[in-house]
Amino acid sequence: MQDSQKQDEWDIKLDVKLEELKKCQQSFSLDSCNPCEKFFDCELRKNYVKAVYESMSKGSGGGFEF
Repeated sequence: MQDSQKQDEWDIKLDVKLEELKKCQQSFSLDSCNPCEKFFDCELRKNYVKAVYESMSKGSGGGFEF
C-alpha cells in the first residue's frame, strides 16, 4: 500500500505545480509559457518541469538537467 501512497504523493505535487503554472499563464493572458519573456529564467516553470520528471520517475533518483 505504501507504493500507491508514494505515487499519489508525486502526482499531488505535480498537480500543485501545474495549477501554479496555469495561474501564472492566466495572469499574463497566455495559453503557454513559450511566448513569455521569462521562459528560460522562470523558476515556476523549472519547478513544474522538475515535478513532471519526479512524477514520471516516482523519485527513484537520478538527475534531470534542463
